[in-house]
Amino acid sequence: MFLPKYPDSPTPPPAHTHAPTAPAPGRRSALPAVSVSTGAVVAVLTGGVVLTALLTAVAVSAISVAIAAVVLRSLLREHNRR
Repeated sequence: MFLPKYPDSPTPPPAHTHAPTAPAPGRRSALPAVSVSTGAVVAVLTGGVVLTALLTAVAVSAISVAIAAVVLRSLLREHNRR
């Protein structure tokens, strides 16, 4: 009752197959070749390390200032209650 009905004759596979063509000789890619020197790579890596260290120092300083502010507020609150 709920079985699918298949066609009597299945469709034959396509008669042609697609074969990739070889690229045209003498054509160059649109982008020019870029050579990266080791000095440039070292400079970028050093800059990344320095910037990461500075960001970490700023984050640690901000956390330290926040903790000091909480401690001072707590001390002043206790002082004002006396």
